[in-house]
Amino acid sequence: MTRVVFITQQVDPGHPALAATVPKIRALAALVDEVVVLADGAVEGVLPANCRVRTFGSRTKVGRGARFEVALMRELRGLRGGAVVAHMCPIYAVLAAPIVRLRSVPVLLWFTHWKASRLLRLAERLSTAVVSVDARSFPLDSGKVRAIGHGIELAEFPCAAATGNGDALRLLALGRYSRAKGLDAIVRAVADVGEARLDVHGPALSVDERAHRSELDRLVAELGLGERVRLGDAVPRSFVPELLTKTDALVNNMRAGAPDKVVYEAAASCVPVLASNPVFDTLLDAGQRFDRDSSTELAERIRALAALSPDERTALGRTLRARVQESHSVESWARGVLDAAGIA
Repeated sequence: MTRVVFITQQVDPGHPALAATVPKIRALAALVDEVVVLADGAVEGVLPANCRVRTFGSRTKVGRGARFEVALMRELRGLRGGAVVAHMCPIYAVLAAPIVRLRSVPVLLWFTHWKASRLLRLAERLSTAVVSVDARSFPLDSGKVRAIGHGIELAEFPCAAATGNGDALRLLALGRYSRAKGLDAIVRAVADVGEARLDVHGPALSVDERAHRSELDRLVAELGLGERVRLGDAVPRSFVPELLTKTDALVNNMRAGAPDKVVYEAAASCVPVLASNPVFDTLLDAGQRFDRDSSTELAERIRALAALSPDERTALGRTLRARVQESHSVESWARGVLDAAGIA
């Protein structure tokens, strides 16, 4: 019996940041006999019949750690021919590895982010393998990294036909109001392209993010873009596919490192993408990429996209969807996890 123990923060299809974890667990469940999910919290009834969920939520960090260890120990009894997967949080790999690897069971860390830490370095040393979107989406130089793509549920993102909207090119930026997102450069680029309109949606979760959103509000006013740029709040994940159908292109200026999942979601929706992160060089052609610090270059890319006909944009979008399907689907992601764990 092949069992995967999957450790994550939340199992919730409505979660604003972690909803995409659910289809990944489902994809793993389709390939193994059983998936046991250990989570801080979970919504009932959202996983297949061959999945079991144990929660270790507690009011205190010590309590969570103790409940986590108890739950993991119970699930390790008789575990053979399987693996333990720690999803995004290095602490899960650190806590699990000393117990799990004594039983000759592989421990995998899924991690995709630009920021390194001492905890991440320890998790990398203790893990059997690290799985990430790309070798460049893991911030440490490690021979343990296996690039397996992002894991997009294509069924959630139907292909949207490019319809056009008169002379306006509808641009969309999604994500937190973090300085790492480079939204100021996007706003400045839009200021240089009269036919472009920009909608931004995302949460401001920290003091600095709220301050940055205020700075962007002032920038929009200073550039006289009140009628062409809208800075909106976060939208529920369930609204994202519909939002993409009303968009001519997604613009993403996230700093190098972790590739934003929304880029792959837009591509899966047949929506053209303009992005600066070098990691996207296997997804996007050169004409869809730009220098992160150059609003002038981004403006050139926007003008070139605006010059395309609806049919040309449709062809571009369908090419992007095909690339996501080949290398970044939840199915290919799940197979990559099992390959990295040595599970046939």
